[in-house]
Amino acid sequence: MNPRREPRGGRSALFDGIEEGGIRAASSYTSHEINEHENERALEGLQDRVILLKRLSGDINEEVDAHNRMLDRMGNDMDSSRGILSGTMDRFKTVFETKSSRRMLTLVASFVALFLVIYYLTR
Repeated sequence: MNPRREPRGGRSALFDGIEEGGIRAASSYTSHEINEHENERALEGLQDRVILLKRLSGDINEEVDAHNRMLDRMGNDMDSSRGILSGTMDRFKTVFETKSSRRMLTLVASFVALFLVIYYLTR
């Protein structure tokens, strides 16, 4: 057996790329079609990813807006709490400025009683 190929006939070598009714697609044209097909698949994949990223960014935007609203509400609640606490501190200042021993004794007794009640409730 001869490992070399048998030489082709002149006619078949001459018309190798031609079929009946037209020219057969050359290998470069076929690879061009293959590349075009791969490009279309890659483009579809990229379009899917873009759509996914668009949805994801929309979801992130909605989440950020929800958190901003929640933080605004918390800020408003903290401002109202600050107002209430400042009023309470003003009352304490007036109580401590009067130097009334009876009021001071009542205030201290109230704090001790409140502390004991909270202590026994949490225990």
